[in-house]
Amino acid sequence: MTRLSKKEVRQLTIHTQGLNHQLSSIDTINKLGYVQIDTLSVSERAHHHIFNSRNPAYTKADLGDMMSKKQVFEYWSHAAAYLPIMDYRFSLIKKASYAKGAQHWFTQDKKMNRYVLDRIKAEGPLQSKDFKESRDKPGVWYDYKPAKVALEQMFMEGKLMIAERRNFQKVYDLPENVLPSKIDTATPSLEEYCEHLIKSTLKAQGLASIQEIGYLRKGIKSTLTKTVNKLIETNEITPLSVEGIDQAYYAFPNVDHQQIPDNIHILSPFDNLVIQRKRLQLLFDFEYQIECYVPEAKRKYGYYVLPVLYKDSFVARFDPKADRKTGVFTVKKIWFEKDFVPDEKFYLKFSEKLRQFATFCGCDQLIIDKCSPAIYKKELKRATKP
Repeated sequence: MTRLSKKEVRQLTIHTQGLNHQLSSIDTINKLGYVQIDTLSVSERAHHHIFNSRNPAYTKADLGDMMSKKQVFEYWSHAAAYLPIMDYRFSLIKKASYAKGAQHWFTQDKKMNRYVLDRIKAEGPLQSKDFKESRDKPGVWYDYKPAKVALEQMFMEGKLMIAERRNFQKVYDLPENVLPSKIDTATPSLEEYCEHLIKSTLKAQGLASIQEIGYLRKGIKSTLTKTVNKLIETNEITPLSVEGIDQAYYAFPNVDHQQIPDNIHILSPFDNLVIQRKRLQLLFDFEYQIECYVPEAKRKYGYYVLPVLYKDSFVARFDPKADRKTGVFTVKKIWFEKDFVPDEKFYLKFSEKLRQFATFCGCDQLIIDKCSPAIYKKELKRATKP
């Protein structure tokens, strides 16, 4: 059995994740298998940030272009995501479960479901705002109006798809109007789905355990394990071990871990490399969580802290704020990892990356506020001066 050191694993993972070289936007999503969608825009929304991390030339228009060309579609991975259109059929198992009665957040109103579906059939693409509603009293943010609940239910069942987004608001339409004409719409078996999940995970991550392959997916562990064993027997994947970790991993044969250049990446909290926090801690020895869901008094770092990857290690994290009205991007505080000592080379590369990221976030001025340890603040501020 192949045994890899943690350093080799990190090199393999970073290279496989497309962070070792620049990818086009469509190659990025085809390689990663999904790009998570999130509404938070403290710096830049997660989906745009993830594309930009692999493709510095990426613009927000690229995503709309891929949607209009029917190269990607919106649905659910482990969370809301953009997915390659070639993987459409593998979304049908989850859609079928909702069509059979699985509940998505709210209790179903079948009459309202039929109503929104009939209106879209008759009128064409519609948004939630196109459905009026009268309330006796104002609702709260999580109290969706009945039509919005129905639209989301029909979306989860696959009876509606997202045709586009306008100002980030979903536009719903019938699948036949959104899908390419020759797309495969045959529902896979559970075994086919598990095989797809295994191969797409290894294509994106380089190596993974069964637990990581099945991340946040319920009811498939037994079939997933059987499928892994079958793929080992046919030599399509191979088991391997990782130094210091008592857990079986799997990869494609002839795994290739390449030397990582001295690049710096500022990653989204929802980036494919960091989204599985337990995996991140095991393989990169980096303990990280997003604290926007943690009460302010209990936060260790900040609301929306971004991890910083340098070469093959996570060396820092910082709390950002992009004020697009004033054009000011503020690093409210940056924390360096205890075993990392920045040098002149790092300061120069990091300052360049910060300026690029601030520009991507719609800002033209960069401010460094606080730093921990404080002794690094002077050099950091000097390096980031225009």
